[in-house]
Amino acid sequence: MELKRPPKLASQFWSVFIKKNTIAIILSQLILFTAFCLAIIFLIPSNNSLFLYIGIGLFFVIDLTVLLVIFSNIIKPTKKLLATIIHASGEQPELPLPNPNNTKDEKTGLQDAIQTVYELASHQSDKSNSQSPINKSSDLISKALNLTLCGFVAMDEDRSIVYANKSAPINIDKDSIKSLSLLFNENDTIDEWLDKCSNNSVHNERIWTRIPDRLPNVEGRRFFDVIGNYQKGAYPEVVLSLIDRTSTYEIDEENLDFMSFAAHELRGPITVIRGYLDVLNDELSGSLQDDQGELFHRLIVSANQLSSYINNILNTSKYDRRHLKVQLSEGTVLSVYNSISDDMQMRAKSQNRLLTVELSEDLPKVAVDNNSMSEVFSNLIDNAIKYSHEGGTVDVTARANSAFIEVIFKDNGIGMPESVISNLFQKFYRSHRSRETVSGTGIGLYISKAIVESHGGTISVQSEEGKGSTFTVAIPIYSTVADKLKANQNNTGIINEGRGWIKNHSMYKG
Repeated sequence: MELKRPPKLASQFWSVFIKKNTIAIILSQLILFTAFCLAIIFLIPSNNSLFLYIGIGLFFVIDLTVLLVIFSNIIKPTKKLLATIIHASGEQPELPLPNPNNTKDEKTGLQDAIQTVYELASHQSDKSNSQSPINKSSDLISKALNLTLCGFVAMDEDRSIVYANKSAPINIDKDSIKSLSLLFNENDTIDEWLDKCSNNSVHNERIWTRIPDRLPNVEGRRFFDVIGNYQKGAYPEVVLSLIDRTSTYEIDEENLDFMSFAAHELRGPITVIRGYLDVLNDELSGSLQDDQGELFHRLIVSANQLSSYINNILNTSKYDRRHLKVQLSEGTVLSVYNSISDDMQMRAKSQNRLLTVELSEDLPKVAVDNNSMSEVFSNLIDNAIKYSHEGGTVDVTARANSAFIEVIFKDNGIGMPESVISNLFQKFYRSHRSRETVSGTGIGLYISKAIVESHGGTISVQSEEGKGSTFTVAIPIYSTVADKLKANQNNTGIINEGRGWIKNHSMYKG
């Protein structure tokens, strides 16, 4: 049996190429140099042979050096093309890959030649390796992913979907273009995240929770926790993992649907009860004994608190169905608070808390929907009262900060551990301790965040266990957004993009 010599690899060519050409240059220079020396010695006699030989030696060194420099520059394109071929062939590269952004290569046309090699290698690979073990492995992985309940989506640098398994919620239009069929909050979408990543990041990760694929009451509705991974310049550039959490979240959603229906039915009667209580309190105020007056106050506080819960539930339902609308106009933070001041003072008094409010009339006016923002103020003050100690104080202050008015709600109560802070604004989230000690629905802060962001503002919290909590609501100053409001006729032009980050474990801003 005849043994065949193994083929030489492309990477071996370079060392042979350099060795042969270097030897050829040196030999040719030696031959030329010898001929030159003999010609000088025999044709031009010299009385000082030492200087002659030194001159000849210097000439040889200089000539050889110049020739090697010229040679090294001449072979650079060959070196780059060879490195490209080695890389495209799949061999272990020993030469550095050429810089694709080299302006000199672009001017000489070498860059186009390198790109052509890559493209030819790519086409050939697609043809010859369709049944390769690697592709078989890829097919196996694809089949395995299609058997999972977890969705996987891959996107290229143009944000086009290049892969999606069967569990991924994908919509395909009439032009066969795929899109992600998920209902993100209007101000916190994947596109907004990718815009920030493309401008500021090489690698980034992001998690969204409780993202539905359809509106409420639509059959087959699913919920996902979405994990986004971004790697600039990679292929694919974006990978989304969509964990189906329908079995966990749908119970809460069904409860919310029922609560929304019940709240809608209760809204009428509770409004009537509040009206009668206010009338009776006014008419009987002079004839009631102290304990009877206190009883009326407690009834009014309880009725108003129940009304707040109902509003939270109804607004959460509207927000999830994309029906929550705010109409922004010029107003003041003081006017927002004044619309609820009597109720807030009664709540504080009924629970033996001291509520102090310092909102200056001299502060710049804000862009605000008075009714919805008063609900935010009510939720935050009510929380501060509930989580304060007996006889504690709740302070409400405001200050101008750049283009915003910041309204600060501070208590000196029980505070929150670090593990609670980052989840605080999620729907239905309540820590084990708060569920056991304080009543509530778990949606007050969720809808407050939605309302504040709909104003183009942010809401943040700082807290330390045992030392109280401070919530800060930033509302845009009207003069800074007036032109955008007039141009858009709504609030979409002022939605703030700088949200959704966690600075540290004891602070959240969104």
